[in-house]
Amino acid sequence: MSTTPTEVLAFPNIKAIISDNGTAEVVVAGNSRVVPAGETLQDLRDNALALVVAEARTLQRPVRVRIEDPEGHGELIVHPGGNVESVSYEPRTARRRTAGTASTPAAAAEVTDATPDPTPAVKPEPAQPTVERQPWPPLAAETVAVEEAAAAETPAQAPATDAAVTRRSLKETSFLVSAPVLEPATQGWRGALTRIGFRMDPSAEELSEREDIRTVSQHWPGPRTIAVVNRKGGANKTPTVVMLSAILARYSGAATVAWDNNESQGTLGWRTEKGAHDRSVLDLIDSSTELLSPSTNAAEIAKFVHHQTADKFDVLRSDENEEGDHEVTAEEVDIAHQVLTRYYRLVIMDSGNTARAANWRRMIDHTNQLVVPVTAIEDRAEAARLTLQTLESRGGHDAELARNAVVIVSESTDAKRSMTGDALKRAKAEAQRIADGFQPFVRAVVRIPYDPALVNGPIRYEALQPGTQRAWLAAAAAVAKGF
Repeated sequence: MSTTPTEVLAFPNIKAIISDNGTAEVVVAGNSRVVPAGETLQDLRDNALALVVAEARTLQRPVRVRIEDPEGHGELIVHPGGNVESVSYEPRTARRRTAGTASTPAAAAEVTDATPDPTPAVKPEPAQPTVERQPWPPLAAETVAVEEAAAAETPAQAPATDAAVTRRSLKETSFLVSAPVLEPATQGWRGALTRIGFRMDPSAEELSEREDIRTVSQHWPGPRTIAVVNRKGGANKTPTVVMLSAILARYSGAATVAWDNNESQGTLGWRTEKGAHDRSVLDLIDSSTELLSPSTNAAEIAKFVHHQTADKFDVLRSDENEEGDHEVTAEEVDIAHQVLTRYYRLVIMDSGNTARAANWRRMIDHTNQLVVPVTAIEDRAEAARLTLQTLESRGGHDAELARNAVVIVSESTDAKRSMTGDALKRAKAEAQRIADGFQPFVRAVVRIPYDPALVNGPIRYEALQPGTQRAWLAAAAAVAKGF
């Protein structure tokens, strides 16, 4: 796979450093990550490369890596799919390599080209086979291709003597099959043929869907918090919170809560099922001491949240008292978040329209992944841009969230807008224009088609059209990749 230099230079600076003392680290944008220990130099290289591939997958783009190890230094390009391109590699000092009896001209040339050792030999060393090592391991498919090419070009050699045979350690061998099993197709005509006895491989579309399902089905160590933000009302924040919660809860099975973090009255409670009580976030905060007590069992949280019977997540409503005047403070956000992360693995937060509000800013402090929904309307997109700009200007954690945000562009959720003929074409074109505008500045952009089930009333995953369900699954997978 080829990548132009201008494309790669735009990506973060990554260094993979392996020291002579057997330690290694990967440095991404100034942040150092310790490489898992390995028994050999090649083990350290493998572990470092795995971290770099993970970074490329997170960014969903190739990354350039500067490598340094005891044998040399150079540069690689690592792609999200795991394939590696060598840009350059320069050995530090070529070492003398000796070989047994050279039975072919190629073997003799290999010995002749070795750099002379400046230290006189005191005693002849036993003959060892010549080993050429790669600075970083290629993919398995590339290894096979290289070996086949070498076999075709290299003349046959005489059988090696017993002294030249090197046996592999049993630690480097396993009889377990690590490759995933490819299950037969279940969708479309391929699935139909499979069901009548003709095993068919899945299509590219079905494989993509399976990968998204695998991504959203993961369990991560520790809780994760998602903040859904846009300073403009009507930007699709609440439907986004509901759909992400439904998909992540359905596929991962992780305890998931959608929290309406409006300063006072939000609309999340209006678009979801109501439980057998009227409690809100203020009641949860008042009972936080009891809920955080070691003697309190997990079922007690049901007194304060509203369970969604079909989509399998809970909702923590904002205060809906028409006569109330209390606005949630930053300290109360801390308390509620502490309670929820004790009972839930995933916390998905709806938000108000004021980025200066204390509860809005404290929500950002707790956020692991930022999601910015917009509709195909210019002022909603502009508000999203200003929201990201505000966070980036603050630097640190806020700026990192903005750079790694997921933008979700919906064609429209306006019930008054005609979605047929020319109006539908205009909505699609405007959604694409807005998506293209955000693409260079965030980690991922996902488009959602128009669906009348998202316009008014309670939102249910099963009520969506199949194409809309697939688009939201892709959106949830993009979000989960940021965990």
